[in-house]
Amino acid sequence: MSWKNSLAVAAAGLLSLSAAAPQAAAKSPLEGADKPARQCFWSSRVNGFAAPDDRTVNVRVGVKDVYQFEMFGPCDDIDWANRIAVVARGSSHICTGNGLDAEIISPSTLGPRRCMVKNIRKLSPTEAAALKGRARP
Repeated sequence: MSWKNSLAVAAAGLLSLSAAAPQAAAKSPLEGADKPARQCFWSSRVNGFAAPDDRTVNVRVGVKDVYQFEMFGPCDDIDWANRIAVVARGSSHICTGNGLDAEIISPSTLGPRRCMVKNIRKLSPTEAAALKGRARP
């Protein structure tokens, strides 16, 4: 076999391998959806809260933004607290998504109680406006 023939065979082999390889750029319909961008706020901008139960805390940030904190477990007496502290962990800002960015400190009869946050999400203006009674910060 001449070198021209062996070059042609090698090129044909490479073409067949590249055709059989999975396409890295191709995305499934589920991957095509964009994830919502993380939204962050400074812990010092928190100016109100409401706790409809011992596992949920709605926090007002600035004038119009409301973030909902879901707790890992019950945070005793938070639904009766007059004040809380929202503490950023690892930096001075808190972002939506993984709640490990924040913890809530709530007064209790035995002293300050630290409550770990599981998830944080920003409520839409419609969701925030729909909050009633003890759920509205």
